[in-house]
Amino acid sequence: MEVILYIAAIIAAIGFLVLCVSIGMTLFSLKSILNSLAGTLAGIEGQMEGITRETTSLLTKTNSLAEDIQDKSKQLNSVVHAVKGIGDSVNGLNTSVQQITSSISTNIEQNEEKIAQVVQWSNVAMGIADKWKKRKIIEQAPEVVREDPSSYETVYEDKPKRKWGRKK
Repeated sequence: MEVILYIAAIIAAIGFLVLCVSIGMTLFSLKSILNSLAGTLAGIEGQMEGITRETTSLLTKTNSLAEDIQDKSKQLNSVVHAVKGIGDSVNGLNTSVQQITSSISTNIEQNEEKIAQVVQWSNVAMGIADKWKKRKIIEQAPEVVREDPSSYETVYEDKPKRKWGRKK
């Protein structure tokens, strides 16, 4: 029975040796995997630092752009208020022009007969002025005495001047 005990101990020792060898091989392959994983994590860490720097830079630029937009928005608000003021002024001017137009229309309707008389008198005055000009032109023009058919010339002599429509 002792022999069985020794055989059992040898089998147990061989099993333990196989177990230790297989655990060692697993740990060695795990070591290469962990080294590869450590390298990958180091690369990711470097990339994350770059991303963090870029994100910080973008946030800074975004904040400055937001401030710039706020400033320009305030300036645009003043422009909008100025344009609104101009619109109000134009509306006021429109209202004034409409009031003046309606006032003129009312006055024209009230004084229509007087306006017609003024137009008639102005037409009469213009007619008299035209006749006066024509009379002056006629008085200043020379009188035709004769025409010479051989030379196609007209001989003029001075016409006597008239004063106030009477002959001298």
